[in-house]
Parts: sequence; C-alpha cells; structure tokens
Amino acid sequence: MEDVVDKFLVRVEGAEPAIKPRKLKKLMKKMGDLFSKSKTRHEISDEIKDIKLRVKEAADRRDRYRVDDVVASPVGATTVDPRLLALYKDQKELVGIDDSLNELTKMMSDGDADGSRQLKILSIFGFGGLGKTTLAKALYDKHKAQFDCSAFVPVGRNPSVKKVLNDILLEIDGQKYSELDERQLINKLRGLLENKRYLIVTDDIWDKKTWELVKTALVCKNCGSRIITTTRTLEVATMASEVYKLQPLYLDLSKDLFHRRLSCAAIEWNNHLPAVVYDKILHKCGGIPLAIITIASLLAGKPVEFWSKVYTSIGFGHEENEDVENTRKILLFSYYDLPCHLKTCLLYLSIYPEDHLIEKDSLIWKWVAEGFVHEEPGVGLFEIGERYFNELVNKSMIMAVEGDEHIGIITGCRVHDMMVDMICLLSKEEKFVTLLDSKEQYTSSHCNARRLVVQHRAQPLATTSTLQARSFNAMCSVDLLPSLSCFEVLRVLALEGNGTLNKCSYNLEHVGKLVHLRHLKLGSIGISELPKEIGHLKFLLVLDLGRNSIRELPESIGRLSELKCLNIWETDIEVPYWIRNLTSLEELCLGGVHGHSNFVTELGKLTELRKLRIFKSVYVHGDRRMNSWAKSVAKLSKIQVIDIGLVVGCRDSSHSHEENPWERIVMSPQIRVLHMSCLEPGMMARINPSLLPNLSHLKLHVCSPDMEVFGSFRELVALKLETVSTLHHDTIGGGAGAFPKLRFFRTEATLDSFQEGDMPVLESLQFEVVAQSSDDGISFDFDFASLGNLPLLKRVVITLYAPRADDEKAKETAKRAMDMLPNRVEHSIIPRATENWRRRLKHRLS
Repeated sequence: MEDVVDKFLVRVEGAEPAIKPRKLKKLMKKMGDLFSKSKTRHEISDEIKDIKLRVKEAADRRDRYRVDDVVASPVGATTVDPRLLALYKDQKELVGIDDSLNELTKMMSDGDADGSRQLKILSIFGFGGLGKTTLAKALYDKHKAQFDCSAFVPVGRNPSVKKVLNDILLEIDGQKYSELDERQLINKLRGLLENKRYLIVTDDIWDKKTWELVKTALVCKNCGSRIITTTRTLEVATMASEVYKLQPLYLDLSKDLFHRRLSCAAIEWNNHLPAVVYDKILHKCGGIPLAIITIASLLAGKPVEFWSKVYTSIGFGHEENEDVENTRKILLFSYYDLPCHLKTCLLYLSIYPEDHLIEKDSLIWKWVAEGFVHEEPGVGLFEIGERYFNELVNKSMIMAVEGDEHIGIITGCRVHDMMVDMICLLSKEEKFVTLLDSKEQYTSSHCNARRLVVQHRAQPLATTSTLQARSFNAMCSVDLLPSLSCFEVLRVLALEGNGTLNKCSYNLEHVGKLVHLRHLKLGSIGISELPKEIGHLKFLLVLDLGRNSIRELPESIGRLSELKCLNIWETDIEVPYWIRNLTSLEELCLGGVHGHSNFVTELGKLTELRKLRIFKSVYVHGDRRMNSWAKSVAKLSKIQVIDIGLVVGCRDSSHSHEENPWERIVMSPQIRVLHMSCLEPGMMARINPSLLPNLSHLKLHVCSPDMEVFGSFRELVALKLETVSTLHHDTIGGGAGAFPKLRFFRTEATLDSFQEGDMPVLESLQFEVVAQSSDDGISFDFDFASLGNLPLLKRVVITLYAPRADDEKAKETAKRAMDMLPNRVEHSIIPRATENWRRRLKHRLS
C-alpha cells in the first residue's frame, strides 16, 4: 500500500522539475498530462481495489478461524510476573545495594530534624532490570518498623486502580472491601490513614493517571509519612518530591554478582578463564543485575572451556532457561507499553550494530524520511521526531548521550545490549529489517526485504533487483555494494562506510532515478562530484555529503524545494550563490564562508532555519558585510541553534561613528545555543535574559570582567567566554540564585575565588591562573581552596602561566593544592611560560 501511494505521488505529480516551454508546446503538454494522469489514476485505482480485496479475504479468514476467541482465551496456565521474585529475595543474596540504600535512607530522613514532619514522596527511577523493586523492598523492610502502618503494593502495566487500593487496605487493615467502588475505597483509605505516620511503596508505576488516582487516597498530614514509588518512566518519576536515579553496578560489584550466581549452580570459578571472554561477558551485561543473572544462568552447567562459544550465541533468543525467559518478559513489558509509533521507531534501531553510538539528528531525519513521524498542525516533522526520541529516553528504552564538547546537549543515544537483542529479535520476527552480515549470501528471499542493512561484509552483494526495498543502509566498503539500479521505491539511502575501507569510489550514475528518495547520506565513499540528475529528486528532505572530496554542488540542487537538511561541512564545497533558493531548509551545516561569498546577505531568506552550524570561519570584513550579517541573523525568526567557529571581520574605520547594527536588531527568542565568537562589542547589548529567555549554551567574546548578566539566565547550562584582552573576574557575581543550571564554565580570564553558593551545580571548569615566584616560594592569583565551595565539581582544566624557570615547580604546587580538595576533582594542568602570557596580553591590546 505504501508503494502504491508513493508511485501515485511520482506518476501524477511528476518527478521531473517544472519547465517553461513556449505556449503551443505548453498547451500540448497539458493535454498530454491530462490523458496520462487519467490513465495513471485508473491503474492505481485498480491496484488499490486489489489490495482492498486481499484485506477483506484476510478479515474473512480471521472470522472463519475465530482468531479473537483464541487470543482472548489462551490455553495454558497464566504465567507469574517474574518481578514478584524480587520481593522475596533473601537480604544475603543482594549485591551492590548498600550505597543506594544509604543514600535513600538519608533522603527519607531529610527534614525530620526541623520538626516540620511533612509528607515526602521519593521515586526510584531506572531501566528495566536495574533492581528498582529489589532496592525498594530492601528500603521498605529496613524502615517499616518506624511507622504506624505500612504497605508494599505492586502496580504494573494496565492496573486495576480498585485492586491497587484494595491491596493497600489489605496490608494496612487486614481486610479487603470487594463490594466498594473506587470512590468509596479512597474514602475508606483516607479515613484509616488520618493522623497516622505511614510508609507506602507503590512498585512499578507506568503512567501518571494511575499514580494521580492512587495519590488522592493517601492523606497529606504533617505526620512524617513517606511514599516511595518505582518507575521506568521519567514523566512519572518527576511527579515525586525527589527522584533517585538508579545506576548500573560498578565492575567489581558486577563480578561479585556474577560469581555468586555461578556458585549457586555449584560451578567452580576458574581464575584461568581468558580475560577477553570474561570482559566481553561483563560488558554484555552493562552492570544490569538482571542481565548478569541471566547470562550467568546461561553459562551455569556448561564447561568453562565452552564459555566463549556460549557467549557468541546468547542474547534475547529462544534459549530454554527460566532466567532468560524472565528477562525477556520484563523487557517486553516496556516494549508493549509503547504506543504504535514509538514501537516502529524503536524497532528501526535494529539497523545499527551492537554498541554503536547512534547520532540523534541523523536517526530522527531517517524516521521522518521513512514516514514514521506523523504530521501535526503547526509543528515541524523534526521537532515531532525529537519528541519521539525524548519519549523513548524517558521510558528508559534508550540511553541519551551528551556531546563531549557540548555538555547538556543530547547528541546521540546508546541501547543496552539486552535491549538490542530484544529489538533485533522482534524486528526479525516482524520482517521489519533484513540484516546481511559477514558472508551471508543474498538470496531471492531478500528481494522482498523492506529495509535492507549491510554491516560488516567480506563478499560483494550480487546486483539483484530489490523491488520492495524502502531503505538501504550500508556500513561496509562501497565496492561490495550492488548498483543503485536495483532499487525502485527507495526512500532512505545511507552509505556510511569507513573511508579507509573504500578502495574505489561508488557509482552514483542511477541516483537521479531514485525518485522516491527522501534521505541521501553519502559517507566517505570516495566521490569527487555529484551527478546533476540529483536535482530530479523532488521529494528529497536530507542531503548529507560526509567526508568526500567534492568541491562544488550541482546547480540543479537549487531546485530541491522540499530539502530540509543540507550537511556539507566535511567537504571543500563553497557555499553556492543560489543557496537562497532552498527556502525549506531547517538545518544547514557548512565548513566555512569566504570573504567573497554572498551568503551573509542571502542567509536572511532562509526563514525556516532552526539550526545553523559553520565549523570554521565566517568572513565579514567591512561595514556593509557586517551590517548584512547582523540583519540576516535577525530575520531568522525560527532559529534555535547558531554554532559558528569564528566570525572574522572589522568595521571600516572611516565609518566607526555610525550606529552599530547589533544594538538595534532583535534575535529570535527561541535561540537555545548561541556560539558566535566575534570582536563585536555591540553584540553584548543583545545578550539579555529578557530577549533570549531559552538560552542554554553561550560562547562569545567579552570586553568586561562583569559576570552579573550571565548569572541571570535561568536556563544557561554552558558558558564559554573568550576575551579581547587579559581580564580578571574579581567575583563570579549574580548573588543568590545566580547560575542555577550552569554545569560548564570556560573563560580565558583569571579568577579570584569561588564563594559558597556560586555556580551551585557546576561540574566542569576551565580557566587561567598566573603563578608568581618569590623568596617564599610559588604563589597564585587564585584561591585553590575555594574550589571546595563547588559541591558538584568533577573536572578542572587550568592553563597555568609561570616563569619559565619555575614552570614545573608551579605545576607541582598547583597539583598539590588540587589534591587537597575534599571532593576529589579530576584535574589537568597545562603549563605555559609567563612570557607567552605577556606576549598574548600585548597582542590582544594591539
């Protein structure tokens, strides 16, 4: 059905770009089009009728064989929820919960000393199989004697609220009230809890509505009561007063649990097990207790010499093992709780290899191109796809990854190995993705593959027609791939092979005939030019050219009116003069902008832009170009990210008295990331929290040491300050409540000290220190002990300027000062000679 609709779009609307022939030819063409389109519509109508007939036959078969009755009344005993086993674990069997237990105990008791005795709700949040239920039960058993009454109640997916309320009543009152409805049960429970100090644990809550209903029954009196919830959904967790995010086990604890499970199976531990096999096994588990128990149970009863063979075959398959079956059920609970559109997006992750870092933007654009993202009025497709991505993160199906250089920005995700196994199994069962790996032969059965993935191949693929392939993702050398002439209805073509593997370039001769194509990514495939026929791809949304030696884009690309993402930053391509024609662009990634380019004036015509990234420099010499640049930026009303390596330019000295354009323009209030280093003092007038309320990442040049304005940005996560002269920040400034979310701070200035309350959540700090040598030894212009006032600080990078003769001594003195900090901060000290610092100061002043 999808193919029929796609063919309809192409054949009726036409794949060729519009032309303007002379009047007579135009009239003849119109008449011909009317005839051909009518014929096309009849053909497609016949195909749709055929599909409807086949659907009706399938529905009739379903009724004939009474499928609904079979599904509604499955044969066999109902299986027990494997999570119930966690409730009755012996305390001696538990591994690695002591630190979590102590931390949660502290969170429970906080507030008792002030006498307020307010109700506190704690939520334990984490991935399925981390041990949330086990930890909550241990916490409950440890503290329940301190309360007047207590209850531990499992909730689960699609619960009966009436049953949950009755379960709480049964544990508190010893009775069930089956005859009461939900309203009566809530009233009964509230009456029993009146003026009592209670401890109630609601385990495994999946949705907000269930939790809100249960919470209405729990009286909020100042009796010091505590409610604990466990959930794998962040949206539910954040409804609590405090959230405890449960982390995977450390390596030592993973080994401990692994060995205990093996000793239960009466296996003698072999210290001579090859380290590579042992490390692979523990890596597969990823610190997830459930995964460790599952894999250890698979290895139990098998000779240690065969473990390597066993490891390569384990996963989420059909092993006859109770622990494997329990793991499968727990992970499937999460999968079946997803709405249909998220199930589809999750299964698509099976195109990536195990342990692969999946790039977020690339993934979302592929979802869009595949048609997984459903349109909503007034919202862009990428933004809807980004919401899908965040929902999968919040439901603990994938793990978000922050960029190394952009703390606080989610740039990708990883999927736990056990989850990968589940996704791949489901994808294979649904024939959702067909994977060709290693030496597997391409057979006729693969001709019907809907999504074809080639990862690590040793033999070339035969050039065989793949009539139904809707996407083709390849991560191997291009000389092993089939010709593009094999594909008819391709929407996604992603050739992401490693450039070092490619001995020859890939032939793109037929790419212009892939008229259904929405997403074209060409990694390092050894090409030096694009065919001009690429301009025929009228539905193309994404063009990503990777690291290829292309120097020029065909002018025909300017006719791609639907193009939303253009990525050419790793090529040598100069920005084309016709860039203004791509008015649907939402994301533009460039290498650099030269001084003769018209880009600074044409940029303002790309009014749909959300992201602009220029990895090198933009040259804007002279008043005219600087004014054009400022005006163009101001016209980008939907822009959210401006990330530019450096803006190079200076104003004409003869016109220096004229008004600075930056002082009168208004940038989009939607901007979240503003990285635009330029020697333009007028820009500071625009850096104001009332004008840029959503700003979370900022990098710019500053001329003043004043920090107060930056402390007023409520959403600011990362701040990078570059200076036009050597500056010294006497105080961080801002007062109480300043920098509430700042996690990363880098400055080229020197600092005096940090006071208590400054930058309360700062994790990473980079700054400069000047050392002075005297008869009394080495002294610094910074108080290292004041770093102890930053409670969450994890990493410090110091550029240390010292007299050349004393640089090693200064470095050792600074290192000792850092080692004395109570919070054991990871640090790096980069020595520089004081002469360099003085030379840099003179250079900046000049």
